[in-house]
Amino acid sequence: MRLTQWTDYSLRVLMYCAIHAERAQPVTITEIAEVHGISRSHLMKIVQELSARGLLDTTRGRGGGVRLLQPAQAITVGAVVRATETDFALVECFDAERNQCRLRGRCRLQGVLEQALAAYLAVLDGVTLADLVAEPQVWQGLQAVPMRSADGAGAAGADAEFPLPEN
Repeated sequence: MRLTQWTDYSLRVLMYCAIHAERAQPVTITEIAEVHGISRSHLMKIVQELSARGLLDTTRGRGGGVRLLQPAQAITVGAVVRATETDFALVECFDAERNQCRLRGRCRLQGVLEQALAAYLAVLDGVTLADLVAEPQVWQGLQAVPMRSADGAGAAGADAEFPLPEN
């Protein structure tokens, strides 16, 4: 199963917030965009949805940003994937309204794929954000990716490093 870019970016936002949970200032959308090389406007939409789903706390204005609303160990990857993916119909026969498969009623593929999907989600349910960011040394030195504007110029501050807080 392939996750959508929306889910991928959602997980990256949540992981970044988990990494920096102990920081005095909340992380900013601009910071996340620069570190991951993702469009700021796209991340704004993702952050808005994650906030609406009760995963992020957002604060507007100077000194504002985003923080996890729940502890990282309370947020499972499976819950995030279920909240952000829109289509778990792996094959046509998963959608009863649109199923035109001529093997309907004769084929066992649907049952096998349903079991596989359940196993896939069960694995994701067993992993929390805290598990994903458990080794802080892996995240040391994560650098901003220079973002290019329409005129080809790099974004201001795009070469800055966002170090992890000391434990």
